[in-house]
Amino acid sequence: MFRRRGPEKMRVNQRLQRIAIVSALCGMFGAPLPAFAQGCALCYTQAASAGTRMIQALQSGILILIVPPTVMSVFMIFIVYRKRNQFRQADAPASNRN
Repeated sequence: MFRRRGPEKMRVNQRLQRIAIVSALCGMFGAPLPAFAQGCALCYTQAASAGTRMIQALQSGILILIVPPTVMSVFMIFIVYRKRNQFRQADAPASNRN
């Protein structure tokens, strides 16, 4: 009669979970938050005494210093997440033999 499709349902759930995570990250990084650098006294004094071009340069510098480490961290987490079961499966048969 009716067959349950467990693995397919699991794949759909994983896809929906990934879509939800990506959507949340896009929303988090896409939302403008004006309070990112309020704690830095040097940035505050420089921005207060500068013109619009200096403020644009300061904002660009902050992005240049923040974006590459963030992207690299996310990439490393993604690689670790994808490879997490590879070592477990390689070690499992050896432990069962003993």
